Amino acid sequence: MQDLETIDLIVFVSYFVALVGIGLFVARKGKQTSEDYFLAGRSLPWYVVGTSFIGSNISTEHFIGMVGAAYVYGICIAQWEWGNIFAFSALIWFFIPFLLASRVFTAPEFLERRYNATCRLLFAVFTVVANITAFLAAVLYSAALGLQQMFGWEIWIGVLVMAVTAGSYAIYGGLRSVAWTDLFQTTVMVIGGVIVTYLGLSALGDGEGVLAGWRIMIERNLGRGDAWAKALADSGQKLLGSDSYHRLSVFQPLNHPIVPWVTIFTTWLSISIWYNCINQFMVQRVLAARDDWHARMGIVLAMFMKIFLPLIIVIPGLIYFAMKPGITDQKVIDQTYPVLVTTLVHAGLKGLLLAALFGAIQSTVDSVLNATSTIVTLDLYKKFLKPDADEPSLARMGMYTSAAVLVFASILAPFIEMLGKGVFIYVQNLYAHFAPPFAAIFLVGILWKRANGPSATASIAFGILASICIQFTTEMSFTLRATIVWAGCVVLQVIVSLITDPPPKEKTTPDLVAAWGSLQIFNNLGTPWHQNLLVWYAVAAFGMVACYVVFSGLVFG
Repeated sequence: MQDLETIDLIVFVSYFVALVGIGLFVARKGKQTSEDYFLAGRSLPWYVVGTSFIGSNISTEHFIGMVGAAYVYGICIAQWEWGNIFAFSALIWFFIPFLLASRVFTAPEFLERRYNATCRLLFAVFTVVANITAFLAAVLYSAALGLQQMFGWEIWIGVLVMAVTAGSYAIYGGLRSVAWTDLFQTTVMVIGGVIVTYLGLSALGDGEGVLAGWRIMIERNLGRGDAWAKALADSGQKLLGSDSYHRLSVFQPLNHPIVPWVTIFTTWLSISIWYNCINQFMVQRVLAARDDWHARMGIVLAMFMKIFLPLIIVIPGLIYFAMKPGITDQKVIDQTYPVLVTTLVHAGLKGLLLAALFGAIQSTVDSVLNATSTIVTLDLYKKFLKPDADEPSLARMGMYTSAAVLVFASILAPFIEMLGKGVFIYVQNLYAHFAPPFAAIFLVGILWKRANGPSATASIAFGILASICIQFTTEMSFTLRATIVWAGCVVLQVIVSLITDPPPKEKTTPDLVAAWGSLQIFNNLGTPWHQNLLVWYAVAAFGMVACYVVFSGLVFG
């Protein structure tokens, strides 16, 4: 911390005081019931739903891992933001009506109502494992990596500091504190990210301005200049087995190790539906919305933010490539964002950037903690261990669980460094193991009345085992692997459903399975026109499609 000026310390301390103050202030209404603690009393307005949704999603996995991945692979990494057009559309127009109508607390609870208790147990257990390994541990590690680069802290010290500070108010205040502090943290995070991108482009412009810096960034990422041409040729050989690589196209060849072009249109079925529509730590704020208009308008706001986010979590990777092409050491690559901060940011702004980094960490850690404690408390403890637990004891159990999960993730975090593939790839690969079977049974269960419990259970087992086998026997990209496994789960579920007994009537009620004749997706759109959900959705969808067109390889060729 000795590298920080007094003004930086004042900015950072002010941020932290404001954050804790907000968390405690909104928690003052109490936590007497499980609905208050885990779902904020189902009272969140649309702007809190949307910003909390994004705040929960964006973390140091993005500022550290995704920026590093963009340095290696180019603009195609923006697919993880713009590609949400499909899953967000499904969430807005299809899934939210079912989730809110069922009045469930958790996604595993929905699967029990639709299928059986086994599906609920399996989804709950896998969700807890994913939250600890793919979310909390990775976020804490990447945050500590950033602090090590900026301030020289040991990894374990950074993990400990982040865990203690990020978990403090979340454990006490529940989702109400989490969601409202996410609104504040997301704002700080975006401001900090914009500053780094602006300063990076200004540095490339060398006194000629941001637009000149943008032009230079584009030219160098296209390989114009000896050093950049060589770096692109090396990338092409390493990634595709050819002498060329188009860093400014989201559409990559089928042998691309991360995002072959076909997965742009298929990954949303196998991974994004799981992540955005049934992943508890994301969908929990949807379940906590005031009503379906606030839930759906919140996701529309998230769509607008997804259009913009590559500017602060992908473009910095392109900027650093334009500055220093050809770096191959993964640990150095994962330090791309901290290096930009320490190189470009002057006194007075480092405190804000440190606050933005803390915001990225806390907005994810607090959300994952709350979601994990919700599932452990309601889907495991209350369901299988103590069905007669009263409301105050459930809230207390939620706090105890949050603390235990945070400790376990902190112990695991330092070991992620041993994996050697970069934090972003580590996290996405884990997603690709967990997501396909649950995305398949969730979608099939809502669309098809004949789908039953045995078929869902069989698909879960098949999906997890098949994904692991494919990874260890082929060199297939994890996005393509997830697509194949998802398709196999769908086929298996259809076959098993047809050769076994149909589900009982209580498993196929209109709040669990789509009744196409009475499905009213255009109800409660909002009036007047400037509050109309369809109007703003159309604008956001157009923006996402436009991003694909601009970076299709045709504009920057």
